[in-house]
Amino acid sequence: MRYDTIVIGAGLSGLAAGIRLAMFDKKVCIVEKHVELGGLNSFYVRKNRTFDVGLHAMTNFTAKGVRSSPLGKLLKQLRFSHDDFRLCQQEISEIRFPENSLRFTNDFEFMRQEVAEQFPHQIDGFNKLVEKILSFDELNLDDSVPLLSRPVLESFINDPVLIDMLFCPLMYYGNAREGDMDFYQFVIMFKSIFVEGFSKPQGGMHYILNLMAEKFKNLGGELKMGNGIKTINAKQGTVYSVTLENEEELETETVLSSMGYVETLNRCQPEIAEAGECDTGQVSFMESLFVVDREPRDLGYDKSIVFFSTQPRFDYKVPGDLIDISSGVLCCSNNFKYPEPLDDGLIRLTNLASFGKWDSLPRKDYISAKKAWRARALEALFTFFPDFSENVVFLDSFTPKTIKKYTGHINGAVYGSPKKIKNGITPVNNLFICGTDQGFLGIIGATLSGISMANLHLLK
Repeated sequence: MRYDTIVIGAGLSGLAAGIRLAMFDKKVCIVEKHVELGGLNSFYVRKNRTFDVGLHAMTNFTAKGVRSSPLGKLLKQLRFSHDDFRLCQQEISEIRFPENSLRFTNDFEFMRQEVAEQFPHQIDGFNKLVEKILSFDELNLDDSVPLLSRPVLESFINDPVLIDMLFCPLMYYGNAREGDMDFYQFVIMFKSIFVEGFSKPQGGMHYILNLMAEKFKNLGGELKMGNGIKTINAKQGTVYSVTLENEEELETETVLSSMGYVETLNRCQPEIAEAGECDTGQVSFMESLFVVDREPRDLGYDKSIVFFSTQPRFDYKVPGDLIDISSGVLCCSNNFKYPEPLDDGLIRLTNLASFGKWDSLPRKDYISAKKAWRARALEALFTFFPDFSENVVFLDSFTPKTIKKYTGHINGAVYGSPKKIKNGITPVNNLFICGTDQGFLGIIGATLSGISMANLHLLK
């Protein structure tokens, strides 16, 4: 059987691309090495509880009827209604540093007022920065002149703490680069988080992924789960087939891969020289989930999400230890505007982590290190936030090794390579990439990446 397109990966970008192509009667097969959908944004079940992985919240919330927003474009392109996604908005979130805090909601003017109150001498510069952000074309696929964010921010704002406070959530939510951030990505994330805002789908990622998979299959798409790609086979620079891990060969006109740029080139046969020259990602995380015996707000956790640094300056880099306990992200799923309360209280803690350090541990030391560093992360947290340790009824943690196992990303790099391939083009004529390494960020961004690359390269 010969396909028009084989899509590698059943994460959000792969599913979106598959839906878009199937809408135009393309013969499409999505190939996924795992038995669950989702890739970076998936779910798992422990002790009869379903936990989202990767999803603190969806960014880019806009109200029903706003068709020009990223969410509006996504819904239109995939022919979903706003109601289909069952989005529940955040209540209020916060960036907390030792001497300052900035709260924000899905109303950007609230945050603007917070900056004016906390940093009165910086508000004029902040407003000028916002003007630049709102007029910047972050979706331009021409990447010939890279622009870093820190010099841009410093040209408007001269307080390094405010700069760090703006960086903290944006870096944690989508930055593959240590220490700085490509400005177009800063703009994407600033608009996604501050200008538009957070929501969570009722039913979590499990609901969204199943919604998309069902649409894809109803359009005639084929989904092969639990059978990854062994090789991408090419002749004279053009792909003609892929070989699956079970040795099945599938012929195809084109391939769209969401498995990462380097990871994709590494599967190509014959080998591609460029694969060894690519900049692999390094940034990864450890995350711990705590089920508590009451609503988090009853324990003093009343924000939807808190991005925090216990130090005056925020340092976004691969830590020298197994994890960096000086900063992180706290998410309380209960503090979103759900129509009904959730069954359990849930607090999630995310910290920067070193894949190399975790990967070098023997198995017996790995298990004990997870427990020890989870305890250290909580100890640091409780110097800054109320102690909920006596209220925990279930806990679980994952590390960069877990991320690598379930995504295939080299180094467990959540956001892939710092060098993005914005036009999705590879050295192979009919092989394209979407997803993390294409460069559109977040859950909505990943979905739009699949749509954009399908439109650009496969629906001409």
